Amino acid sequence: MPEQRFYATGKRKTSIARVWLQPGTGRIVINKKPAEAYLDRETNLNVLGGGISGQAGAIRHGISKALLELNPEYREVLKRAGFLTRDSRVKERKKYGRKSARARFQYSKR
Repeated sequence: MPEQRFYATGKRKTSIARVWLQPGTGRIVINKKPAEAYLDRETNLNVLGGGISGQAGAIRHGISKALLELNPEYREVLKRAGFLTRDSRVKERKKYGRKSARARFQYSKR
């Protein structure tokens, strides 16, 4: 039986995680650095862009999608937990004439 690898991508803010699941010891590698093992599969992740929070969300989304490729029966549980839904919230841009995205500059009447 050939070795099966399952691939998925996850996204959060500006981060993109590429995930490969394959049978193995449960070793998790994120950007070529080992992490704590919590699966009975070997997991390789490559995360680009964003910060810690965005990358963690992208990894969660990517692993969930890869598990779905592995076994479609996981769909109900993953969907109920909200792991299959892409969190589309991103930082709102700063507008001109304002201090930040929504806050106005300080105004003094007198």
